[in-house]
Amino acid sequence: MYSGKAISLQALDSGLVELVLDLQGSSVNKLDQLTLNELGEALQQLTEAGASVQGLLIRSAKPAFVVGADITEFTTLFKRPEAELLHWMSGVHEHFSRLENLPFPTVAAVNGFALGGGLELALAADCRVLAEDAKVGLPEVTLGICPGFGGTVRLSRLADLSAALEWMTSGKPQAAAKALKLGVADQVVPATELQDAALALLRALVNDPAASRANRQRKQQALANTPALQAQLEGLSASYTKTLDARYPAAGAIVALVSQHATQSFGTALEMEAQTFAQLAKTTASQSLIGLFLSDQSLKRKAKGWIAKADKVQQGAVLGAGIMGGGVAYQSALSGVPIIMKDIRDEALALGSKTASKALDKLIEKGRLDEAGKQQVLARIHPELEYQDFERVDLVVEAVVENPKIKAAVLSEVEGLMRPDAILTTNTSTISIDLLAKSLKRPELFCGMHFFNPVPLMPLVEVIRGSQSSEKTLATTLAYAVAMGKTPIVVKDCPGFLVNRVLFPYFNGFNRLLKDGVDFERIDRVMEAFGWPMGPAYLADVVGIDTMVHADQVLQVGFPDRMGHEGEPIMEALLAAGALGQKNGKGFYEYGVDAQGKRTKTPSAAAHALIAERVQAKPEVSDEDIIDRLMIPMCLESVRCLEEGIVDSAEEVDMGLILGLGFPRFRGGALRYIDHLGLAVFAQKAVTHSAHGGLYQLTPGFNARLQNGQTYF
Repeated sequence: MYSGKAISLQALDSGLVELVLDLQGSSVNKLDQLTLNELGEALQQLTEAGASVQGLLIRSAKPAFVVGADITEFTTLFKRPEAELLHWMSGVHEHFSRLENLPFPTVAAVNGFALGGGLELALAADCRVLAEDAKVGLPEVTLGICPGFGGTVRLSRLADLSAALEWMTSGKPQAAAKALKLGVADQVVPATELQDAALALLRALVNDPAASRANRQRKQQALANTPALQAQLEGLSASYTKTLDARYPAAGAIVALVSQHATQSFGTALEMEAQTFAQLAKTTASQSLIGLFLSDQSLKRKAKGWIAKADKVQQGAVLGAGIMGGGVAYQSALSGVPIIMKDIRDEALALGSKTASKALDKLIEKGRLDEAGKQQVLARIHPELEYQDFERVDLVVEAVVENPKIKAAVLSEVEGLMRPDAILTTNTSTISIDLLAKSLKRPELFCGMHFFNPVPLMPLVEVIRGSQSSEKTLATTLAYAVAMGKTPIVVKDCPGFLVNRVLFPYFNGFNRLLKDGVDFERIDRVMEAFGWPMGPAYLADVVGIDTMVHADQVLQVGFPDRMGHEGEPIMEALLAAGALGQKNGKGFYEYGVDAQGKRTKTPSAAAHALIAERVQAKPEVSDEDIIDRLMIPMCLESVRCLEEGIVDSAEEVDMGLILGLGFPRFRGGALRYIDHLGLAVFAQKAVTHSAHGGLYQLTPGFNARLQNGQTYF
């Protein structure tokens, strides 16, 4: 009947037809422009077939039904004027409504994932049969937009309003059983019986046209505008208002949209959805979140290329237990790779084992693991006080104290106990890989593997390329990180690598603000409002004042022209006064425990007094100045890292900051932040603050982009 590159129509018996989704050249089905166009053509064929067609089955020939729209098309699409975007959406709505109003019953057989536009396509059918292991959902909110193919309307009328909003504002995939309970699915069957069950239901509907009409009416019927409904909507709106973050506007817009169109006609509700979708598509939040999604996909593709060149790590080892080593051991064991956890102290091994055990307990609390599973993971961790069985180890992660002499000694010692082809890595946050390689006989089998603390929670791993690191060494290390569930980025060796090199200019700006008399509590409030999970003072306490001072000194030596300080930095003075941050309860804030056992945090009077003694001037500083004086150095150091080839792409710069620092996702990373401001606006801000030193000076590469009208993305 019809055969395209993504969709085909095939005649079955008794007037039944199946619409098969099978996008050529792709492992998954997605609603790209090609598929949408072919959907329109197939529906035209069905309409022209007239009475010869008695029913339509919609199914996928792939392991998943439809994973959603083609996000790669959004960047170009969303640059169109709003009127053009609305016209495009009107065409999609027309296709889905045409499917919904075919003069015969329709059933969608949903296998695997039906997400976003995939679920919206299934919702346009009269009935849905789901495989038991299917997952359905509307994750558009995670991209900063709302469902745009009719999902806000059909789902909120099929399911309970509260449940529909929960699905759309969380974006989480939902189990088939839950979809059945809420009326989103009509049947749930074993995957092996899916097609037969869907065909049986379709035949039943052919013999009972009233049932099909009732299902259609249920999706399209506006809710009765009663006082009870208004009270429910007001309650839902008030509840969400308390918890939603206005900096991510999509969730709030979805709540408002559904509240407004619940009592409207079906056509009007679809128009309202399209308007909201188009408006959200123009926000910087959606541009950032869509960009991050595409960057994440880019990193995954790049990782696959590395993995193809890698040897598989079947036995790991970590040197240095404690919290960091325990975290590495946990991550390896959880991924199925057994690991030796070596330390010279029993108490360190105990702490490492405790760290792993606590992380596993959290998985049990979340229902992702049981006690038996925990014991299986722990059995893959082998605490050792001596170098035993290291000849079996494929890759070693050295994670001892951040001291170059100690690390070099430990690395040299363990190298002599390893196989000649085994890989040695160091978990350092600042120390040069080439410096540490000088103590090794096989520097080509050595590289950096920088985990972030806490290891179970932080997704980034910097794989640091020394000047002698081989491609196989980098590939195998990166593959091991991926096996652990991490997102690795290959970084060129330099002081601070990527993340810390970019972070410490931010703290350099913080130090300058403190010496200008700006209250650290105010700075924290401003930067948390900007989107950071914690302000710089609080972050310094969490990381540790001693750790901060050490890293800052490494960066000062590495980049003295711009990362030096005028006089003693505030953090060095705090450290000299005995403040370590949360480690000893004294830093910018003081930490304790209240009567209920909860940790307390109060501004430190001692810190305020120490800073006051060192204030050099008190210029007028606005909240915008605070943001600019911290963000300009971070952004320009990100620019330098890109220009110097510390990483290969702008995507890697921004993803490194998102995953390693908690850079606000809705701002997209340092380079997207520059793009959103506009290079000309950013340049003017930098010029305004140029008196603060080299960290505020524009680079030749930036100026070239500005003159040529180029952006980073």
